[in-house]
Amino acid sequence: MDTFTRNYGIGLASLALALVLFWLYSLWTPRVWELNELLEAEPVVAAYPYAFRLVEFNDGVAILSTPRSFAFPAVRFLPILYPELANLAQDDPRMVAAQQRLIDAQKGAMELVQKQPDVRLVRWMLDVGWLADHGIQVQQTDIDEATP
Repeated sequence: MDTFTRNYGIGLASLALALVLFWLYSLWTPRVWELNELLEAEPVVAAYPYAFRLVEFNDGVAILSTPRSFAFPAVRFLPILYPELANLAQDDPRMVAAQQRLIDAQKGAMELVQKQPDVRLVRWMLDVGWLADHGIQVQQTDIDEATP
């Protein structure tokens, strides 16, 4: 093997190794894992059929997943979890009760994460992957941090 081919191979192998190491480093998010464990241990949040999860934690900003947004309201989401709510009016007592359970779980997740000393802000992100898994196509949106 000539010198150029050997050096070229070493260069390509080094680049591939650097890319793999960068990829592995980007997956290393122990604080996200810790906060997700806290969410899984919270009874109200853990009992809800949708798993609220921390998607990202960066510089004190925690981004939580949610199944609802202004683009995809709760009255469209709830019949996915509770098929018996399909075709009910928004003011039907069963729909109102389901909305309250959603609010309680989402607010519980937000408050639990906000209580952490290194969290200064909680933002919500629509879980388009979960919705797509359930046959709903929507665009990715960030939701205002004040939305519980």
